[in-house]
Formats: sequence, C-alpha cells, structure tokens
Amino acid sequence: MSLTRLPVLFLADLVVLPGMVVPIELDEAAQAAVDAATAGSASQLLVAPRLEDRYASYGVVATIDRVGKLAGGSPAAVLRAEKRARIGAGVTGPGAALWVEVEPVEETATDHARELAEDYKRLVIAVLQRREAWQVIDSVHRLTDPSAIADAAGYAPYLTDEQKRELLETPDIERRLETVIAWTRDHLAEAEIADQIGADVREGMEKSQREFLLRQQLAAIRKELGEGEAQQPGGADDYRGRVETADVPDHVRAALLREVDKLERSSDQSPETAWIRTWLDTVLDLPWAVRTTDSTDVAEARAVLDADHHGLEEVKERIVDYLAVRSRRAERGLEVVGGRGSGAVILLAGPPGVGKTSLGESVARALGREFVRVALGGVRDEAEIRGHRRTYVGALPGRIVRAVKEAGSMNPVVLLDEIDKVGADGHRGDPAAALLEVLDPAQNHTFRDHYLELDLDLSDVLFIATANVVEQIPSALLDRMELVALDGYTEDDKVAIARDFLLPRQLERAALAPDEVTITDAALHELAADHTREAGVRQLERLLAKALRKAATRLAVTDAETVAIDVPVLRELVGRPRFTPEAHERTAVPGVATGLAVTGLGGDVLFIEASAHEVTGAGSGGSGGLTLTGQLGEVMKESAQIALSFVRAHADDLGVDRSFFEKAIHVHVPAGAVPKDGPSAGVTMVTALTSLATGRPVRSEVGMTGEVTLNGRVLPIGGVKQKLLAAQRAGLTEVFLPQRNEPDLDDVPAEVLEAVTVHLVADVLDVVAGALAQPAVGEDQTVAAA
Repeated sequence: MSLTRLPVLFLADLVVLPGMVVPIELDEAAQAAVDAATAGSASQLLVAPRLEDRYASYGVVATIDRVGKLAGGSPAAVLRAEKRARIGAGVTGPGAALWVEVEPVEETATDHARELAEDYKRLVIAVLQRREAWQVIDSVHRLTDPSAIADAAGYAPYLTDEQKRELLETPDIERRLETVIAWTRDHLAEAEIADQIGADVREGMEKSQREFLLRQQLAAIRKELGEGEAQQPGGADDYRGRVETADVPDHVRAALLREVDKLERSSDQSPETAWIRTWLDTVLDLPWAVRTTDSTDVAEARAVLDADHHGLEEVKERIVDYLAVRSRRAERGLEVVGGRGSGAVILLAGPPGVGKTSLGESVARALGREFVRVALGGVRDEAEIRGHRRTYVGALPGRIVRAVKEAGSMNPVVLLDEIDKVGADGHRGDPAAALLEVLDPAQNHTFRDHYLELDLDLSDVLFIATANVVEQIPSALLDRMELVALDGYTEDDKVAIARDFLLPRQLERAALAPDEVTITDAALHELAADHTREAGVRQLERLLAKALRKAATRLAVTDAETVAIDVPVLRELVGRPRFTPEAHERTAVPGVATGLAVTGLGGDVLFIEASAHEVTGAGSGGSGGLTLTGQLGEVMKESAQIALSFVRAHADDLGVDRSFFEKAIHVHVPAGAVPKDGPSAGVTMVTALTSLATGRPVRSEVGMTGEVTLNGRVLPIGGVKQKLLAAQRAGLTEVFLPQRNEPDLDDVPAEVLEAVTVHLVADVLDVVAGALAQPAVGEDQTVAAA
C-alpha cells in the first residue's frame, strides 16, 4: 500500500482506536496539527499515543469533524478515528506541525475471526446488561465487522491505557479478539465475585456491624487528623495478653480464650461486649493460684485464741485439733491443696454477744489465713449465693465468689454470719438449699457459680457459720456442719472478760489512761449481776463505756486526776440496777411456778401463773374449762392441756380436791407481747396447777424445765447449759431437769453446778413433791377448802 504524509498528534492521556469519536482539548502542538490537517482537502491527521520509553509504531488515521470551543472556552476539536496505520519516518511539511509517513493497515476477516467476534459481542452485551446500558447494547448488536467489534474495546472502562495500546499495536484481528475476550471474561468473573461478596455483606450486615464499620471509618479519620492515636486500654488484644500471662488452671484459661475470641468478633457498641469484659475482669481478678501458708504451730495457735477470748474451751479445742491433724498431714506429705473434703465447716451457735463473730477473726489469725465475713441475715434470693446468669442486666457473682475475691486467696476463713436468718422466697429460690453445695466437703471442690460457669474449688476454705437459734436452720443444711455451742458466760466469766478485754478497749476509745480510771471487781460483779441479764457481754460493754464517758466528764470539769469506780458510785454513773431477783416475790402465792426457757437471746426465767374462780351459773358437776393467755404457741397450748389432764387424772396422788376442776381455770405466761413457744414447759404447768389446787406455793429457790406426757413421764429438752446459766443469774439454787439430760451436765461450768443443785427426775410427781412447799402442821385439813 502506498505511503501517505500526515500531520501527527500525540496524546498522553488517551488511547484512540478505530471507530471511536473523541473530543480533545487543543494545546499549542495539537492546534498546529489540526491547523495543518484542515489546510488539506481531506482534513485528516494521525493520532497516536505518547509513550515514555519509545515512539509509538501504530496510530489511527482520524478525520476532523468539528473545531470549536469547550464549555469553559478552551479550543477543542472532535476527531473521528477511521483506520489503523503504521507510522513511518518523519518528513517535512507546512506549518508548525510534525509530519510522518503513514502506511494504512489492510485487515482481512476470516471465518474464525467472525466466530470470535460473535463470542466477544455476547461478552460485551453481558457486561452492558449488568450496567443496564440498553442503548449501547443496540449499537453493539448492529456491529458486524470483526475488526470494528474488536476495536470497540476502546470504550471499555475496565481496560487500562496499557491494554488499549496493546490492542492498537495488534493488527491481526483474530489475535486482537482473543485478547479482548480473555480480558472481558476476567472482568466478568471479578464482577460476579464482587457482586456475590456485596450481596453476602448486605445480607449479613446488621445494625451493630454497620456501626462497627462506621466507627472503623471514624477511627481512620481521627488517625488521619492525628486525634486519639493512643491505644485504648481494655481492647481484645489487651485481654488476650492478660489471659496468656495469667496463672489460672487450664480449664479456666480455655474458657477465657473463648470469651476473648467473642470479644474480638463483637462491636464495641454491642451489649454483649460489656458483659464479656465484666466477666473477663471478674474471672481474672480471682486468686486462682494464691494460697496462704497455714501456721502449723499448735501451741502458738492456742495462745492466740486464749489471748483473744476468755473461756470457750470447746471451740478452741476443735480449732487446735484441726490444726494438729493438718500439721501432721503436711509433715507426712499427705497435704493436697484443693483435695476433696480437705475443708471444714463449723457452726458456732449461741445467743448474741458471746463472741461468735470475733472468734472467727481469731481463728483466721491463729491459722495465718485471710478473713472475710459474709452477712447472710435477711438473704432471700438464691442468686445471692450462686450468682446471677450473666445475661441478666446487673448480673453479679454470688457472695461466696465475691468473698474469695475479697480475701485474695483460695483458702481463706469465711465467716457465714447469721446463717439461721436466711429466708426463702417462692419466686427467687431457696438460699439455704444453695448453701448445701457450698458447705458440703464432698461437693464444694467443684462449686459452680451461675455467673462464672466455671468449677471453683472451695474445699480448702475454712467455713465458720454463726447462728442464734439452731432450730431455725434447715435440717439438711445443719447436717453439713459441725455444731459447737457457745451457750453464754457465768458471772465470773463476765467479770474476767470485762477486766481483760472490754475495759482496755473502752479505755482506748474514751482516750483514758489505765491510771486515770480504775474500776473494782465488786463494781464489775454489780454490773454483771444487777445491771444486765444476758448470756453475752454486749450490754455489759455498753455500761462500761457509759461509766467511762461519765468518768472522762468528771476529769474534764473537776480538778480530780483520777476516778475510782466502785459499787457506791455506780448509780451515779450508770443509773440504778434494773434486774433484781424476783423469784421469791413471784412465787409467794400458790399457782406460780418458775420455769426455764431458751430464746434467741439465750437462757431466761419464765414464770407461769395459774388461777381459778367459780363459774357463775354453773350447775353441779359442770366444768369451767381452761383459758390460756400470754401469746402462746401451739406447742405450749398443748402442754397446758396435757398438764390439766394429768392433774385431773392424778388428783388423788397429788392431793387435789376434784371440785377444783369445776372452776374456770386460767393459765397465763406474763410478757404477753412476746411470743412464746417450745416443748419444755410441761412440768412447770403441772407444778403451777398443782400448787393452785393444793394451796401450797412453789419454793422460791426452785426452777424447772422439761416436757411431760399424759402418764407423767418427763421428756428431755435442749439448752440445758443456757437454762442453768439463766437459773444462776436469777438467783435460783435448785433446778429440776429430765433424767435423760444427765449427759448434758458435762458441758455446764463447774461453778454453775456448785451454785445450783440439779435434781434429775423421770416422773413429774417427783417434781411436784420436791418443788411445792411443805404444808404447815394442821393445814392438811384446810387444803381442799382453800
């Protein structure tokens, strides 16, 4: 083919293929080329890409359709590319344009080229259908020339300029079509994958995920602005590092890592994120691998207990025995930390003020362990013991787990205070039942808190429970504990405690030196005997504090340098005595008997009064019935009925005139505002009724306790030690006890047994015979009339 001379226009940012119509902005070189082309009759020029590494070998012969200006006023021209041409040598020509020799490329389409063109048309139409470019699809359908179909790729936005230059420099039609077909197929595959990913993302994206994406973008924006570049603490990476370095059991570490994985997959704004972080903090803060070393010096431990508490021999011996066995196991290599059943559960039962709580602190100090107190009084929710499910709002672990965390070790002394005050709620479970697993040495090595959902080993914890009334503890729970009774103190014990423990403490609180205020033992005896009537020493300490405050006032307002407190000055400091023996006064008339009872405050004296009067309008042989007052419980009401039935059945043996039962009989237990119940008032009621019927008063120095059957057998009762201590405080010198309670006398202090004569009886007739005053001479004939 012959060569043609044409001005050439090199474009740096555009590749023009045959068949394309493109506008170009005219700079100085482009204007020269356009001017040179329009000067000729054909208005043609050669358009070629500008290459950095070489001169282009192919270009496109283009015709200038129009010359004008763009919207901004810049000169421009519209070029219509017609055919591919090979660029030859440069030549000279008119004007400032560059001229080259041009050899047009002749193209011949084969049948294979036409097949490839149809394949490419289908691919191009598929791409255009994805973009919904329906008008362009019609134009593609009208194309029939394989070369024009291949060069239509010049409009494809997914091809780069390098790919378009490659097409321009490929004159072979089949090769050109094969190239664009491969590129278009790759593009369609990428587009389908992108669409699938986009559909999956849109399908699975929820509000939290969108927020996460927005926050990630916000974080990137802040990073670009230089804001908030410091790493935020508490991130997933921070928790993973803490878990990997924590000294925890393997099963705990596995659970922690599972939760860290969840944290890494969740959004910061998801509610689950806060739950996971709180749970991780709680578990990581537990002292999984921390255990204190027990003191194995048995003598030193006993010295610590003796220094902190007076008396309480039984509980001190129990703690010392526990230490001795533990020490021997450690010496022989038998000590297994966290072994099943290695813990101990002790129940300290007794009235308030006897030192149950402070004894727990002393035990911890003697063992060298951490001490923590768990108050159970009024707990009615099982979740307080086992914890809440952590999906609940405000969920927390139970009190046991919190106690271990507070102690900072896995073998503390945990004091379960007021375990008898634990309640039950039909809607919130039974906390006492939840304590069964905690206090059972065979189960608590795998205690599972609902919040943690991890096995927590409590077998090495020394649990000490306290209670005022053992009967209020569920039997299944009581069976898990070893009962140690603290029944109260004698008067001498109280004086010793006041002298050795209470007085130094109150002197310090009142900022008084021991040489500024002195108190005699006689004054302490007076306070313990006549100003208080309690099993413990709580009220006694209050009176001591009051006396020392008064003494401090005297030192402040007078010139005295010391104050001596003795019996004569007690009334000025603490007031008049509030408790004086009243048994003699109360039992001076027939029908009043002195009983002994146990309350939540310890042992106490209980007076039972009986009276009888004629029934107005009653016929001969009638019965006035029995009236009971004093807010008695069902058990005491039944005891009164049994007592009356026994006296009626054994009237001849008791010397009672049967006309007595025709009267209206009234049995009253004073202090009617205080509920009273219990199986130990039967013999007292029989004695009171017999005293009323015979006119013989009950001896004022006698007290009694025991339940009675219909045939007169005296049944055993509980609280012997507390009742005898109450008898001594009330000034009684003789007490009738059921014979079957004789083993309980071993727990009673020797000084109490010396002060109180104990009569063991099996038949209530023996009680009546020993308790009633003997009738005066000549009085036998008037008893019935009385």
